[in-house]
Amino acid sequence: MRANHPLSRIANQLMWDRLISVVEEQAQTLVRTAFGTPTREAGDLSAGVYDTRGRMLAQAVTGTPGHVNSMAKSVGHVLAKIPLERMAEGDVFILNDPWQGTGHLNDIVIVTPTFRRGVAVGLFADTLHVVDIGGRGVMGAANQVYEEGLYIPITRIIDKGEVNGWLIDLIAANVREPVQVIGDIYSLIASNEIGGRRLVAMMDEFELEHLDDLARHILDHSRAASLAAIARLRPGTYRNEMTVDGFDGKSMTLKAALTVGADGIDVDYKGSPGVVAQGLNVPLCYTEAYTSFGVKCIISPRVPNNAASLATVRTTAPEGCILNARHPAPVAARSTIGHLLPDVVFGCLIQALPDGVPAEGTSGLWNLRLMGGAGRVDGDPAVLAKATPFNITSFHSGGTGARPRADGLSATAFPSGVRNVPVEVTETLAPVVIWKKEFRQDSGGAGEYRGGLGQVMEIGSAEAMPFGISATFERVVYPARGRIGGKPGAPGKVELISSGKSLPPKSHSSVPAGERLRISMPGGGGYGDPMKRPAERVAEDVERGLVSVAKAREVYGVALTADFKIDRAGTAKLRMKVAAE
Repeated sequence: MRANHPLSRIANQLMWDRLISVVEEQAQTLVRTAFGTPTREAGDLSAGVYDTRGRMLAQAVTGTPGHVNSMAKSVGHVLAKIPLERMAEGDVFILNDPWQGTGHLNDIVIVTPTFRRGVAVGLFADTLHVVDIGGRGVMGAANQVYEEGLYIPITRIIDKGEVNGWLIDLIAANVREPVQVIGDIYSLIASNEIGGRRLVAMMDEFELEHLDDLARHILDHSRAASLAAIARLRPGTYRNEMTVDGFDGKSMTLKAALTVGADGIDVDYKGSPGVVAQGLNVPLCYTEAYTSFGVKCIISPRVPNNAASLATVRTTAPEGCILNARHPAPVAARSTIGHLLPDVVFGCLIQALPDGVPAEGTSGLWNLRLMGGAGRVDGDPAVLAKATPFNITSFHSGGTGARPRADGLSATAFPSGVRNVPVEVTETLAPVVIWKKEFRQDSGGAGEYRGGLGQVMEIGSAEAMPFGISATFERVVYPARGRIGGKPGAPGKVELISSGKSLPPKSHSSVPAGERLRISMPGGGGYGDPMKRPAERVAEDVERGLVSVAKAREVYGVALTADFKIDRAGTAKLRMKVAAE
């Protein structure tokens, strides 16, 4: 159809929607075929389609902002190294460069050109988190990226349809879980192939010889819609600071200045701390990913994610800052700090939208990276030689911040969006027993709208053997802050049950044989004055075990009878007392 045809806009919208369904099928193929639990169970992945210039046109709904928004630039890096005219039908490229991919070595990106009638018409890219990439682990005391695992530059993994077996062997020889890792790579390749097939079928159906006109429609409309949303904000510069746990007992303060202008939003992290000796450092691509996501959540949540909508949010950080770590800084745990950035941005945006921004949440994931066997934990080598070697990542979350008109979500990952991994899956794949997994009472920050609750998990060995945990946890010292009078959420804690010994939240630790590990995840901050929360809702929370009777009296001013009914007279007296104070 001609670009100026009266129905061209309708046709372009239909094709745009179709393109989104194509990449969603691409992502679902990855979920269905992946070997590792991060992808198969938690949805830690991304999938997208690009035009021949390397601009992302559409992304799958399934996936994480960190993967999608940083992967958005990966295709450009591939094209800079191997121009499209040097690619052939059947070629597939692989990389895991943290500065050209999605921020650390555990995320593998696959890029595949799509050909129609012998002509390259676009490219597909996808990524997922592999359970192991060798090296010293996510918090394995690495001081440079070289120690964090196998580093794969942009390389052809399939050349004109022929798999590079030497590269496959090289990868398998350098990881602890070769079946899972190689299986995941083949899943990535298959996912892109499905996307390419569906794109060609769409182009055949709509009689398209290229994607140029459709790309122009998508990008022009996305940019216009994003700028229209930004234009509803009051122009100016808004600043926020957030003090976080940091590393090795040394807190750090993240600082942001967000400027609203006519041509978009600029976020500058000048004043944030420098790089640290271990893998909490964040490459700029990952900082950009979660900064833009935080802005879009508040300003333009319904505008589809693509190169044009992302370009309306520009992110800068001083070189050498923890949010712009340069090679060869260690970056394995970059999500620990990176996931806090939407909350940092929210603190700026609330100054422009006083009633439209949620409270802070746990933000950073509380994943259980568990391992066992000789060389992975402390213990007698003769005993450990009898243990089953394993390496597993099980995704779990604390609570989100309360929203301006709703409670926070309990045990829910924001901003990553990944799902919790069922305990049955973890127990099937590793010799561990999950003795407890339940909501953590009183962990949600009090407010007119309550913060989401964290959860408590207790884990032990199924073999009476020592096992290890590589922890990368935040919100242990500095909990999620409340908003507009709301109270903070509860901080997290990592401890051994029998001894009561606290374990470091950002380190590799061993759990002795016969001991159990308790993980108490943080809650989200509350929103609004707790005394404005209806007494009926407080009573319901107490009856459900989410809030204790003591906290109902102390924080919400609600007195309850033994059967969780509201003591109206007692409640009125409590709230009058608080008001007088």
